Amino acid sequence: MNDSSANPFDLTITRIIHAPRQRVWGAWADPSTFEKWWIPAPLTCKAREMELRPGGSFRTEMSEDGVSFEPHITGCFLAVEELERIVFTDALVAGWRPADSPFVTASFTFADHAQGTLYTSTAMHRNRADRDKHEQLGFHDGWGTVINQLAKLVETR
Repeated sequence: MNDSSANPFDLTITRIIHAPRQRVWGAWADPSTFEKWWIPAPLTCKAREMELRPGGSFRTEMSEDGVSFEPHITGCFLAVEELERIVFTDALVAGWRPADSPFVTASFTFADHAQGTLYTSTAMHRNRADRDKHEQLGFHDGWGTVINQLAKLVETR
């Protein structure tokens, strides 16, 4: 389900994933599992760097053919609270160094729910123009697709 966000510069999707929070978290924390759901299929993902700790590097690449990869996200984790929350930004790279072209800070929260895990993804932007650009680029379809892929992966284990 799509949520209206309290901040006008944010885009948010919330979904109940019918799996325990530990399993959903694990799909984030294990790079080989993360690669299976992070980018909408049929594109493929490589987690080139994934230091899941504050200040840790986060770098993914994507491919249409599974052979040639191009940059997807280069950023830095800001917060990692096991089983609770992950926040990264592309405004910084590893070691808190400024990035060349900041666009988004993303927050993912994990909460227990009677039916599994309440998973919330929020893309935070610095202004309305960036938010609108992200929405026009297909935020809801793209992020919704990867959340569906995540759910399918962890719900069927």
